[in-house]
Amino acid sequence: MREIDGLGFENAPRVPMRTIPILPLIAPFVDHRYARSSILDEPTVALSLYEVVNMATGQAHVASRQALADRFRIPVNSTVILSGVNKDAPIESWWALKNRPEILAKLCELGIGVVTSPNYSVLTDVPRTDNLHAMKRILLTWTEMAAAGLSAALHVNSRTERDYQRWGDLIAERPEIQILAFEFATGGGRGERIDWHVEQLCKLADRVGRGLALVIRGGGRKLPTLRKHFAQVTLIETDAFYRAHRRRRAYLTEAGRLKWAKQLTPPGAAIDELLANNVAVVRAHFEIGPEQEPRLRPARRATNGNDEAAQSGFLRYFDLAGEAGGIPREPHHMIAATKT
Repeated sequence: MREIDGLGFENAPRVPMRTIPILPLIAPFVDHRYARSSILDEPTVALSLYEVVNMATGQAHVASRQALADRFRIPVNSTVILSGVNKDAPIESWWALKNRPEILAKLCELGIGVVTSPNYSVLTDVPRTDNLHAMKRILLTWTEMAAAGLSAALHVNSRTERDYQRWGDLIAERPEIQILAFEFATGGGRGERIDWHVEQLCKLADRVGRGLALVIRGGGRKLPTLRKHFAQVTLIETDAFYRAHRRRRAYLTEAGRLKWAKQLTPPGAAIDELLANNVAVVRAHFEIGPEQEPRLRPARRATNGNDEAAQSGFLRYFDLAGEAGGIPREPHHMIAATKT
């Protein structure tokens, strides 16, 4: 309670309004530069906050925008989205850093376009106050980012309808909150929970009553629904990158379905062309519009060519112990949230 000055949102500092950039529908995620020899020519890219900042030293890995571009092999003038989504260890390390203001000042100097706040976990097997503590930390880290001059997206992790109502009340009262973030790649994207979270997000946007932007990881098939309620929706798309590293080439069938074919490369060969193809094909898939969602088949799970779940490259960064077995909707309108 002392650490976050109580569980309520009302005493979180106010911050000035910021001009937010116009983001595309699809922002390809770039995790590193390995196995590549040239620049990924994309006007907007997404990077991990925890790959730009050294969490052991509390210092940025790079000193300049050119060094940032070189580290990830991206254009020096690209719009960069820094994603605060990760497993618990890195985001807890962020909270433990004492020099966050200096780090955030450096991110401003690097010209970061948008940063999403860390997604502190709202777990299902803890006292309720633990959830409230996590949500207050999300808000406090967001205020720090926004106060530093960054365009920051507020990650609205929630477990209950009341959680979404609290976030909605806060956002309605604070017009400086213009961008939200959410992660569907783990708990929030499984089974019926993705539909519940999408429904709650849409209700929140409608109730706030002003144009909000939304940055999501995972849940690409829900883009058409979300775009009806948010002024701008951007998907940080991870499959193009991770499947290129697994030597998979994206292609569209005549019906417009996204498929992946094995394409082995010679030892030591760069995968730049494969990555660029994957980014372009995946973008085209979502711009055309994903085909109608298939009916859920509980006895099977969607896999890729390596018998891995979709978005598997991204999922490897998460602790999924709390997700063992399906967690049904709870009787008191509670539902398992993201990254438990």
